[in-house]
Amino acid sequence: MIKISSTGLQHPIVLLLVVLFVKIYAFQVVVFENISFFHVLLVEFPMWAFVLSVLTLLFKKRTWLAIWLYSLILSVLFIVVVYYTRYFSTVPSYYDVKQIYQSNSVGGTVALLGSPYDFLFFLDTILIVPVMWFFKKRATSFVSAKRWAVSFGCIGLIMTVIAFRYPLIDVSYFAKKHGYIQSQFVQAYENSLGTAFASQEYMSEKELEKLKGNKYVPAAEHSTFGLAKDRHVFIIQWESLQEFTINQKINGQEITPNLNAFLKESAYFDNVYQQIGAGNTSDAEWLMHTSLYPEGMDPTVNTLEGEEIPSLVRTLKKNGYGAATYHADDITYWSRDKLYPALGFDYIYTSNEIPNEKEIGFGPADEVLFKFVDEQLPKQLKTHEKMYSNIITLTSHTPFEMPEEYEFLDLPENFKETYVGNYFQSVRYTDEQIGLFIKQLKKLGIYDESVILIYGDHSGLHGAPVTEKDKTILKEVLGHEYTMQDRFVVPVLFTVPGLFTGEKYSNLGGQVDLMPTLLNLLGIEHDTQMIGHNLFHYKKNLLGMRYYLPGGSFISDKTFYTAPSAKLPASIYDRKTMKKTKNTNRLQESIDNTLAIMEYSDYIRKEQTEDR
Repeated sequence: MIKISSTGLQHPIVLLLVVLFVKIYAFQVVVFENISFFHVLLVEFPMWAFVLSVLTLLFKKRTWLAIWLYSLILSVLFIVVVYYTRYFSTVPSYYDVKQIYQSNSVGGTVALLGSPYDFLFFLDTILIVPVMWFFKKRATSFVSAKRWAVSFGCIGLIMTVIAFRYPLIDVSYFAKKHGYIQSQFVQAYENSLGTAFASQEYMSEKELEKLKGNKYVPAAEHSTFGLAKDRHVFIIQWESLQEFTINQKINGQEITPNLNAFLKESAYFDNVYQQIGAGNTSDAEWLMHTSLYPEGMDPTVNTLEGEEIPSLVRTLKKNGYGAATYHADDITYWSRDKLYPALGFDYIYTSNEIPNEKEIGFGPADEVLFKFVDEQLPKQLKTHEKMYSNIITLTSHTPFEMPEEYEFLDLPENFKETYVGNYFQSVRYTDEQIGLFIKQLKKLGIYDESVILIYGDHSGLHGAPVTEKDKTILKEVLGHEYTMQDRFVVPVLFTVPGLFTGEKYSNLGGQVDLMPTLLNLLGIEHDTQMIGHNLFHYKKNLLGMRYYLPGGSFISDKTFYTAPSAKLPASIYDRKTMKKTKNTNRLQESIDNTLAIMEYSDYIRKEQTEDR
């Protein structure tokens, strides 16, 4: 039997530290599946304990209030980290905390992420109240807290110094191995240097293509160069569209009947992977308009401070185009008030201009967006001979809940009121609106004079909202288990009337390749270096992905490699079958080449954002 001495009752810091350790241990188990008592005690716990000890020394008159607030803040933080990890499969950084005001992007999904057990993280904030009363009735002292502060401070400092000696390639894996607080210190330090990864050596296009396994050929010598010269350009970035929905039927009904019809006048790429970072949709816009990798843990827009960026927009404008962008959301969302001027758009239309009508989710329905575009085009064409229109859809955004009048699919009973079923309904709705928009382009007489690029910005079906029932439905639809291939591949259509007649390309690509492919069709060369390449010409590729895959992962023509993460070991998959393999042939070489490409992309981005 454990006895608490009168001396122990006078020094409640010991009891508080024990309670804090239990809380930290629970956090490690839930987020990292780490059950090592000594690892938590020596690596994760000391920094949190140091903060608690210091608080008791700083707030001598309101010690208990400071302790309670600290406990409450930790509870909220841990719940945020748990929910964030369940949805994005990576732990949030202090960058993401800065973006908490933008949480409406997944606000409707939060209810799908939680468990009643999560709120046990708040249990100590309740139990501490009678403990406060108990100790206030006695002559308690926090004098010993000074010794604890020094002890934990020294241990925490040693662990932090050790952490700085290791490369931060994947934040979740790093946080598990070296402590969550230490991972934030290292990220902040690396961010203060400009970028987490940044090569300092110039790399030629020939060297870049060699890393991907290709022989470099100048863009002007490609067979597709200039085939769509001087056409209007429409880019439709489709919210949460995944490739497996194309030509897919449910109960004999096509999920994307209009998109399927466009395939007859399109070149279709069915092996293009998302490559976004923490900025999600805004990172997809960055990839589309710069052909550079996103920052990763921080939305790329946060690295912009008003400078002009070499971009698709500026290159098109130099070649006689007017440029407009449309997104029916607050322009400050993901700092697009910085992004769009940096890219160089002439016309910027957001929620300030686009009517907030027929609201679905957190913005006007896509039919309102496309109607607005229809209204602007004739005015713009009076000023510009050629127009580039960048259109960002919104309706097919998580949690995909559609009003009944906009549910165009007659789903089987077991699909109804499921996350996947709602997703299919939202995709079908946006497909209908794009079909109507194409009809308007034909009425305007510019459809046959246009290039229309349609692509998905990122996956919609991932994380905790996808339940076991949803996975069963997906298996029924796909004919196999839902894989990372199904999740990460987005459809890409280059619709060029009179040029393409339904050609299908299955060579590997990423969103970083969309800009150079489009410019090649238009017969335009970009002023500055791009990381991507022309998908029509190059057959081999090597892709990296930050944020949604552990750092060090790569996708090549034959291999899908996921580096070790906080919860899972490294895995090698055959990319065609998505079956695990033990083939490690040239694995390290591919890892090194992928990191080299991404580091060089960071170098270009840093040069462009700091030297202008």
